Amino acid sequence: MEKVVSELHKIAAKTYDDFTKSRVPSLEFIARTKSNIEFDEFYHVWRYGKQAIERSAKSLGGALMLLRTLYMVDFIKQMLEQKKSSTLRELYYISEGWGKAKFSHQQESDMLAEDLEILTKCMREEFKLRPEENGASVIGNLTVEERTRSGELRKIHCQNDVGDAGYQIPYQVDKDKIKLKSADADFILAIETGGMFDRLVENGFDEKERAILVHLKGQPARSTRRFIKRVNEELSIPVIVFTDSDPWSYRIFASIAYGAIKTAHISQYLATPSSQFLGVTPSDIVNYDLPTDKLTKEDIKALDSELNDPRFKDDFWKEEIKLQLEIGKKSEQQALAKYGLNYVTKTYLPEKLSQMEIV
Repeated sequence: MEKVVSELHKIAAKTYDDFTKSRVPSLEFIARTKSNIEFDEFYHVWRYGKQAIERSAKSLGGALMLLRTLYMVDFIKQMLEQKKSSTLRELYYISEGWGKAKFSHQQESDMLAEDLEILTKCMREEFKLRPEENGASVIGNLTVEERTRSGELRKIHCQNDVGDAGYQIPYQVDKDKIKLKSADADFILAIETGGMFDRLVENGFDEKERAILVHLKGQPARSTRRFIKRVNEELSIPVIVFTDSDPWSYRIFASIAYGAIKTAHISQYLATPSSQFLGVTPSDIVNYDLPTDKLTKEDIKALDSELNDPRFKDDFWKEEIKLQLEIGKKSEQQALAKYGLNYVTKTYLPEKLSQMEIV
């Protein structure tokens, strides 16, 4: 907490210093653009480079941004002192009391919270800001120790102590909140859709194949990515990602393996560079003769963009994306049900995992 408050004070002090020295107040931010993404050789993730932009009170928009920044800094400081937390949605509505500094829509407040992460080198979770959505569901032979609301430590086995919905990952997953005690599994299978997660649970895939199943709930929350990274690094369990076959699903994999563009400033805390993509691939559409839908104009535009995305620069992705553009089709995980409800666990996944030398 002291570190966070100290960094927040620096932002306020910089603005105060500008005023006292008759300078136009300003703050410098890293440019959060695709052109400013570069590979970090140390962490093996994609992060923002050194390009920077200045926001100053020389313009009305810049002055408004600075005003909102100071209001948010003060709000976060108050939360920390009062030991409270706030959802990002609550933060947006709280700004209604900030007069001219109130936000027009939540995207503005969300973006400013991320800017503060960059300025302070602290994570949003340290600000006690949390998203509306819960983290992922987990089922597998994994034991965690979680601190309860009363402050007690409680061990949870993610097979024996949970129902079909699994263990729910909280928004705060650092070591002072959750400890990873033990695991007996060969791999983590991160699954995009709830329907496929439920299918694998019902078919007992976690027990039969010694897997830890994680339901990503679409684009995974930060807590989900952080949890996956911790299990991978602390327990030496490889990560396999299983999604639909479309450009948006490929970006889900990219966010797990390399980091998302909007959170590139904290990729080293969220990304798991050793993650492998299992499918569904465009090649699978052809090889398994899967039911498909036609690519939309938005899909084609997104695939073309991914061909120039540094996170998809290797030959595997270029070949798969070009194949998908050639066949003009996309498919879903549940398309495997064409061959029956057990096909995905008895045939598809074992074949793919064997090819990857996971099992």
